[in-house]
Amino acid sequence: MDLTATLATHRLVAIVRGGDPDAALRTVLALAEEGVELIEVSLAAPGALSVIERARTAFGPDRPLGAGTVLTAEDARAAHSAGADFAVTPGLGDGVGAAQELGMPVLAGVMTPTEIIAARALGVAALKVFPVAEAGGAAYLKALRGPFPDAPFVPVGGVDEDLARACLAAGAIAVGVGSPLVGDAADGGSITALRERARAFRKVVEEATR
Repeated sequence: MDLTATLATHRLVAIVRGGDPDAALRTVLALAEEGVELIEVSLAAPGALSVIERARTAFGPDRPLGAGTVLTAEDARAAHSAGADFAVTPGLGDGVGAAQELGMPVLAGVMTPTEIIAARALGVAALKVFPVAEAGGAAYLKALRGPFPDAPFVPVGGVDEDLARACLAAGAIAVGVGSPLVGDAADGGSITALRERARAFRKVVEEATR
């Protein structure tokens, strides 16, 4: 898949991480039903690989499905075997190269200019600026775009509706959203409330794309 182009088209990545694999799967499926096209399942959550496997079965082969918190080469191989077709990392560990060798494009975690240069040299598909809220939010992203005006930045970490709107306005190719979107749904919380939040975030993205 062309992850960079897909991010530019859909502009929202939902990050699912919860303590209940069945609830996490329901969350993934509900997000998909609400039109969230890019979903990552964090490997830091219990049963994450089974969630990816079952979601892939439900989606079929063509819908994008990511594995998050890919730290090691073993993580990348396991995620690929489970059916993930892109990888999201918190940094530039061994999982980046291993995922690319398997044909999985990578959204790689960076924070500093040095890390951005290193990630681009590795040929990653996009740059996950993490944790953006703690680092200065949209102002920090705007500052990074000075020396890197064409870099495909995806701010992640504490991205609520307001910060999503500000980051997209500041030039982010997409935003990655975890708990402000997923809430407690992946732990067994309300799917109805999840659907409402998904619609709200999709509205933010649609408004930013006009």
